Amino acid sequence: MRVLLVGAGGVGSAITKIAARRGFFDHFVVADYDLARAEAAVAALGADGQRFGACRVDASDEAAVTELLTERGCDVLMNATDPRFVMPLFNAALAAGSHYVDMAMSLSRPHPDNPHGECGVKLGDEQFERAAEWEKSGRMALVGMGVEPGLSDVFARYAADDLFDDIEEIGIRDGANLTVEGYDFAPSFNIWTTIEECLNPPVVYESERGWFTTEPFSEPEVFDFPEGIGPVECVNVEHEEVLLVPRWVGARRVTFKYGLGDDFIGKLKALHALGLDSTVRVPVRGEDGAEVRVSPRDVVAACLPDPATLGDRMTGKTCAGTWVKGTKDGLPREVYLYHVVDNQWSMREYGSQAVVWQTAVNPVVALELLATGVWSGSGVLGPEALPPLPFLDLLTAYGSPWAVREQGPAHASAPAPTPTPASAPAPAPAH
Repeated sequence: MRVLLVGAGGVGSAITKIAARRGFFDHFVVADYDLARAEAAVAALGADGQRFGACRVDASDEAAVTELLTERGCDVLMNATDPRFVMPLFNAALAAGSHYVDMAMSLSRPHPDNPHGECGVKLGDEQFERAAEWEKSGRMALVGMGVEPGLSDVFARYAADDLFDDIEEIGIRDGANLTVEGYDFAPSFNIWTTIEECLNPPVVYESERGWFTTEPFSEPEVFDFPEGIGPVECVNVEHEEVLLVPRWVGARRVTFKYGLGDDFIGKLKALHALGLDSTVRVPVRGEDGAEVRVSPRDVVAACLPDPATLGDRMTGKTCAGTWVKGTKDGLPREVYLYHVVDNQWSMREYGSQAVVWQTAVNPVVALELLATGVWSGSGVLGPEALPPLPFLDLLTAYGSPWAVREQGPAHASAPAPTPTPASAPAPAPAH
């Protein structure tokens, strides 16, 4: 297998570090708009980088990406950019006859008249509109294959196949106790993506109602996360799992909730109130008096530290998981399937902070399953469309085990108490 990896930021660089230890591929082309960043990702591999090469490409230039895929003979395009570039990369892979893998889906647009009640354009709608073309091509577009979405969707399919006869609710729950020394505000994941999903109307699925939206940060609850993380307040946020899981897994309700904390939510609300979450370019005068046009959200991102550089200052763990409630053999059952990464471990073993490493390992596992033919198919598919056990077994073989916790009253979700200021300045948004 020959892979074109587009995006050499924190997650892209972690992908190269993880893949370099595996033998399933012949060559990785690491491409980025910033050639120096792509070259640095390859150079960081040292002697393990012999099967990697670096080049420059503009992810928004569909024709250039198509040409690069063809010239380098790549079998699959791995998209490690932010969601703005999903559609040009997705379309380029189809045009070049390559498979495609991403970790976030095409962007949504709120309903113009009732944004907090009805869906407008949903996450992934633009991709699913081309599903027939992908199926006809005989190629697979595997969408939402990070950790959340991604591993969380695999957990949902595994629960449906092996742990339940009937599912009442599937709820993705993400929490962490990560802190970053020396910063009052230092998000541990891409702030552009974080703003997008946190301030958009959250989507909820119910079998009798279909997909609908609510107010941002709605339905607060406290969820008790495992391995010492403990209780974290979680709120509704727009996320791909709610759009993917119901397509392949039977459940009467599907939700996604982040553990964000009061302080983080307050800062996001302030950005929104000031219009600093906008992606619309506005005119700004430079020091020379010349007018330039910049996106307020890009300015916010430029003012914050690069999440990939925070690992040495971070402590704690991040947890991604899928809570499932239903029945098995006629009896009530409730479980939490989860994956925890300790930042100290990921930094020691890979030199990558926990959040980006946890995101990166899952698409590499998926690429190996595609390369070996264990996962196969055509069309636009979510992770829950494919057999879950080979993925979970291979994830464990990568040295990163997952677990299942039987839930009871002591672990069940509960309404949130009166909010108090968050003590951890680095919440771990889903990824």
